[in-house]
Amino acid sequence: VFFFLMIRRPPRSTQSRSSAASDVYKRQVVSTQSTWEFNFQFMEEEFDYDYFVIGGGSGGLASAKEAAKFGARVAVADFVTPSPQGSKWGLGGTCVNVGCIPKKLMHFAAGAGELKHDQKECGWDIDVKSQHNWEKMVKNVQKHIKKLNWGYKVELVEKNVKYYNKLASVVDKHTIELNDFKKPAEKVRAKYILIAVGGRPTYPDDVEGAAKYGISSDDLFSLQKEPGKTLFVGASYIGLECAGFLTGLGRESVVMVRSILLRGFDQDVANQIGDYMEKHGTRFIRKSTPTKVEKTEEGRLRVSYLNHETNETLQEEFDTVLFAIGRTAETKKMGLENIGVKLAKQGKVITDDDDRSSVDNIFAIGDCAEGRPELTPSAISAGRYLARRLFNGETSLMDYSYVPTTVFTPLEYGSCGFSEEAAFEKFGQDNVEVYHIKFKPLEWNFLPARGDDGYIKVITNKQDEERVIGFHYLGPNAGEVTQGYSIAIKMGVTKKQWDSTISCLLYTSPSPRDS
Repeated sequence: VFFFLMIRRPPRSTQSRSSAASDVYKRQVVSTQSTWEFNFQFMEEEFDYDYFVIGGGSGGLASAKEAAKFGARVAVADFVTPSPQGSKWGLGGTCVNVGCIPKKLMHFAAGAGELKHDQKECGWDIDVKSQHNWEKMVKNVQKHIKKLNWGYKVELVEKNVKYYNKLASVVDKHTIELNDFKKPAEKVRAKYILIAVGGRPTYPDDVEGAAKYGISSDDLFSLQKEPGKTLFVGASYIGLECAGFLTGLGRESVVMVRSILLRGFDQDVANQIGDYMEKHGTRFIRKSTPTKVEKTEEGRLRVSYLNHETNETLQEEFDTVLFAIGRTAETKKMGLENIGVKLAKQGKVITDDDDRSSVDNIFAIGDCAEGRPELTPSAISAGRYLARRLFNGETSLMDYSYVPTTVFTPLEYGSCGFSEEAAFEKFGQDNVEVYHIKFKPLEWNFLPARGDDGYIKVITNKQDEERVIGFHYLGPNAGEVTQGYSIAIKMGVTKKQWDSTISCLLYTSPSPRDS
């Protein structure tokens, strides 16, 4: 666990924070009248806001509300540019509208359908051949999202945070231009600016018809028509999660993989996920990339693709083609580079440990910040820490070590810390010990067809008392399981301490804890 220290800055004022935050900031200008005489003048520099947050996603909203709590004058600007297929949404960002929330609900819906077979073996009179209603599911998912959108707006009003439903760009280090494309643009000034705009799905430039006919995760969760046979281009967590729940909902799903599954995750575990998905109905087209998407006379999508092993160009028809090849930060048209903010590849803002950009009063957090985890909970925490440093005199920095995450594939995957490959690279293979075991949860035993696909891997550093540096779990409730273990890992648990803990749950032998 890494700890970062920074020098505590002196208090801004002897007044209350609420009063200080609403004062006009002044800077002293010294002009020399003669060699022996100095005349001190004061020039007022007035700001409309103490803190302006560009981006109304989870991290930006959390930071704005936290700053307002300390009396700062805060505003948030959020504007959704429609996807190539015309999809747009309300306040709350990617996670709420087109990410974690609808994804998890559809993952749950797929799991509920799969449980029909288990329910029958448990004694329930269930029709296992009943069909899924896509339109009803989408309607209920969107109803929940709209409720969250409204809740965020209410919270901003309650906390006295000004909300602009406008596209924001920066004119200079303190000036923001706001445009809703209906009325003339307006400009406001702020002492501090936070960039929290997240990212959007990337479409390949070298695939003809990709943006014209393809969709992305921006479109899937509000798709009004039945998706039918769907091709997922890319084997990232987004591609595998969406392909997995579509298979579970009874739709034909195909994943086109250029190289490996779940790049950046433990590859042993990633391959087990792929095997499980194939065994349960998802088809994979390996070592291939699309070259063209075109619409047939019947209205289907014909995909031409290159198999890199055989060098053959092949074709197959689908009803829907979804691209999940990565995401690009929404910073390119904000004017950041014009005022000296340095951007990395894919447009991410380069920041220091204080989340500060190359311009001293402009900060960035979340998916649009270089080197940060693309995870909602870490963006929320980073935003709150930043607000406390700016407006409450605190010094604590966000600690990005051992941040847990979950991939909601049909067989859920929770991880915390190093993958096996990363541990070998960081500490050396001879200094790393890997423990792993397969298991079968007790409740899976109602259905004989379920195998022992549960899996746990624990990675330790032999040079540091076998301290646990990596945890990987495949099985039910992966998020909840991993969250619990992540606390111990964050606190520096050793394998000896791990083994001394008594299990409170009985699975089959061995239990997950007993691994």
